[in-house]
Amino acid sequence: MKKGNKYKITLEQIDLLDKEATLKEPISFEFMNHDEIFKIIEIINAKNPFEEENQATEFALGLKLFTEVILKNKNNPLFEELSPAMLNFMMKLKSTLK
Repeated sequence: MKKGNKYKITLEQIDLLDKEATLKEPISFEFMNHDEIFKIIEIINAKNPFEEENQATEFALGLKLFTEVILKNKNNPLFEELSPAMLNFMMKLKSTLK
């Protein structure tokens, strides 16, 4: 049974602040998410809530990765204090994007 949408992310370093540091090999991983992330990125980009162009995409992707981990680990004590604040934040974000 399908439990969500399947995605693959590849992260590659292309430049480093420390010019003496060595670039790391790209990392790639697959994950499931209950939301359609590309649609969420489109919605947030359309509202353009940030000053810099790519920040809406960075925000949407980071938020969806983070919140899905919280949902999958809702009984983890690490998220105990964060969960109520995250729920309030998501409600505010959804009302802002309408």
